[in-house]
Amino acid sequence: MSTPKHRTAPGTSYFVTTKCWQGRSVFQIPENAEILINALLHYRDLDSYLLHELVVMPDHLHLILTPSPTTSLEKAIQFIKGGTSHQIRKARNQKMEIWQVGFHDWTIRDTNDWQTKVEYIHTNPVRAKLIQRPEDWPYSSASGRFALDPIPEKYQQLSSGAKAHAPAALTSELKLRPPKEENATPAKGPVLTAKAARP
Repeated sequence: MSTPKHRTAPGTSYFVTTKCWQGRSVFQIPENAEILINALLHYRDLDSYLLHELVVMPDHLHLILTPSPTTSLEKAIQFIKGGTSHQIRKARNQKMEIWQVGFHDWTIRDTNDWQTKVEYIHTNPVRAKLIQRPEDWPYSSASGRFALDPIPEKYQQLSSGAKAHAPAALTSELKLRPPKEENATPAKGPVLTAKAARP
């Protein structure tokens, strides 16, 4: 059976879920989770997509992203999965499969849909009983450890055309966090390098 095609509409944001091969907890290993986070930021910085929200769970990944005008949603996910597979195999000197084939996507419809998906991403580690507060998970946009792209203007509009007020939870994590000193021991896991936020 062939893999279904994912439609990409210009300027549209997507909630994406992709899982590890056979449910393996590949990203339970901190070094693997760091490789994935850095790859997400790397391809964002190459203008493959805007990266708005993320959570790296032990065996899967959730994202909200907006593909660039020259990159399809499939291509964006291919960059992420292909890049991380290569780097993790090289770092661990293994040839194991990292990702399950394919991914699931949901087209973000409006402000309410956006907020629902952000809450889902932020609370995923809490629901999995990995931590008690969303901000305590170091591999999540809720942690505030790295800069992400702001919510696109089209999702700040109400159906009436009036501007919606973006809650503090959506905007508080979009500011650039200064990198921590290399000799400092972080309280919540390894330091992740932040790139400059998009204008």
